[in-house]
Amino acid sequence: MSGMATFDASRMLSFDLETTSANPREARVVTSALVRIDGSAVDATETLADPGVEIPEEAAKVHGITTEKARAEGRDHDEVVRETVEAIKQGWEDGLTLVVFNAPYDLTVLRHLTGDFTVTGPVFDPLLIDRAKDRYRKGQRNLTSMCEHYGVRLDNAHEATADAFAAARVAWMQVRKHYPELAEMDGGELMEYQAVEYYRLQEDRKRYFESQGRDASNVLPGWPMLG
Repeated sequence: MSGMATFDASRMLSFDLETTSANPREARVVTSALVRIDGSAVDATETLADPGVEIPEEAAKVHGITTEKARAEGRDHDEVVRETVEAIKQGWEDGLTLVVFNAPYDLTVLRHLTGDFTVTGPVFDPLLIDRAKDRYRKGQRNLTSMCEHYGVRLDNAHEATADAFAAARVAWMQVRKHYPELAEMDGGELMEYQAVEYYRLQEDRKRYFESQGRDASNVLPGWPMLG
């Protein structure tokens, strides 16, 4: 990974999944969105999949897609997953940085569904960068509050394409306006920085849970994919 070019915020592939479960090891894909930004050329693709299982009510409440809609209009689940992985790999080959808000979730979903997905290019996680660079800020860190904090537009929360666009805008603001030092790092350094920060944050969280007598077994290290 070393020797990669530095992160260019005008060349990104922003990626977002809406799924059937908050647990990345059991989630199946409902929608997959890829927003490819290459200079002034912007290309957005969103695909609806039939996950082949019931979409739980909690999940449907978040993204608005019911089991009925997915069954009637969704494409073959495994095909959608395969095309998503191919597009991500192509983005890396073309020298784009993959932008994923909360990367360990979406990338672990892909790993779990394919069995062999690996990260072969740079990943930029706007949620992790925000937590690492501004760790004591009060308030929520979901995409909506993050868009408010960085002053970017969120068109329609929890629609995969809107979320992917918003994550790209947040990443752009982080690198161009707030933390320009990130643009100095090459892809390898940026990956290492994020992996180390994620580990630190998870260790702190684990200690906090344990001090409260709470179960910390779910606080797993591992970025950009859970181990």
